[in-house]
This record gives sequence, structure tokens and C-alpha cells, in this order.
Amino acid sequence: MLFFRSLLFSLGMITSTLLFAPLSILTFPLSLPQRYAFISQWARFNLWWLAVTCKLNYLVEGAENIPDHPCVILCKHQSAWETLALQMIFPQQVWVIKRELLWVPLFGWGLAMLKPIAINRAAARQALRQLVEQGTQRLTEGLWVVIFPEGTRVAPGERRPYAPGGALLAHRTSRPVVPVAHNAGEFWPKKGFLKRPGTIRLVIGLPIATTGRQASEINTLAEQWIENTMTQISDGVTPK
Repeated sequence: MLFFRSLLFSLGMITSTLLFAPLSILTFPLSLPQRYAFISQWARFNLWWLAVTCKLNYLVEGAENIPDHPCVILCKHQSAWETLALQMIFPQQVWVIKRELLWVPLFGWGLAMLKPIAINRAAARQALRQLVEQGTQRLTEGLWVVIFPEGTRVAPGERRPYAPGGALLAHRTSRPVVPVAHNAGEFWPKKGFLKRPGTIRLVIGLPIATTGRQASEINTLAEQWIENTMTQISDGVTPK
């Protein structure tokens, strides 16, 4: 039954992508907010379809910590789930992604309509400069910037070093960092086909002030909060 439910979800996700992607490309003449409003419905549908087919829901804790102005979001990366859910939780946003995603037929072309910051991870120095320059521009335009500091999906219980790009962007722009932790990987594994039923917990921390702090300190504070919160979530404790 678990396999059947997961298969049904995957078929719905593929079908919705084939339908939404060409339509997303056709939104090119519209303003960015209009494009975002339409394209984000793909994420909304797939979260709904995930709940219907796989009985996988989510709970947001700490929504009151979301500021009323654009910030830098540093989020734990365990699954494809958070790339969908963040669109429903935070205001209009852009993501830092690997540029190869834009080369994927239809999906990547539709993604390009949302002005992501597409970096070449093989050229680290150039990628960092691009992240800061384009991230600053996006924040100035009123957009939130979502960064997965680990750079790739990491299985539950594992850790990777946090790249400094997001913290550096926050330092240069004096924008707060909003840390986000969740346990999506326990239900939707990074390389797994099966989706387990249950409720994903996503926790939003208090914004980390960046004024007067170096990027290294900002990065350390975000990493400590996220990883400590991950441990609490895994232990069934309500994070504080």
C-alpha cells in the first residue's frame, strides 16, 4: 500500500509538472509577482496531493517569528519537500540553486521565470560573488532569499559543513537570518521513492540579528540553532 500511494503521488507530480511547466514559460510577459503567484500553485497542488495520496502532512512551529520584511532564510536540506513547503510558509522568495537545474527541459525553463540565483558550484569564488550581488538585488526588490547552507540534501542524523554564502549575504546587507529546521527526510528520503505517512515538523527560529556581527559568527549561530533544533525534533521535544 505504501508503494502504491507513493506511486500515485509521483504520477500526479509528474503530470502536474508537464502541465504547469509550459504554462509557466508563457507567463514571461507578466510581472514577477504575477508569475510567482501562478507558478507557486504547482507547489500548493503537490503538497495537497502528497497529503491525499501519502497521508503526509506538516505542522509549522514558530510562524510568529517571521519578520514583516525580506530576510535571508537558512534552511535545513533533507528532502525535496522543503522546496515546496517554503513557498507556502514564507512570502515571495527566490532560491539559490545549482545552474544545472535551469537546463532541465520544461521544469528548468519554468523555474527560470522566478529569477532564482543559479550558481556554478564548480567555481566557488565566482559563485560566492554572484550570490552576494544577486542576493542583494533580490532583497532590495522585496524578495526573500532562500539558501540551503549544506549545499545538498543531507540524510537525517548526518551533517555537512555550512557554506558561508548565506551568512555573508546577510552580513553585507545587514538583513536578519531566519533559521529553519525540519524533519522531512524522515518521511520523504533524499533518494527514496517511498513516502511515509505522518506529520513533518518545521520549526522557524527567532531572526538572528546580523548588525555588528561577522559572517562567520552569523553562520555559526545559524548552524548551532538549526542542528540543536534538529536534535530536539528527532527526540520529540518541543524546541524553544
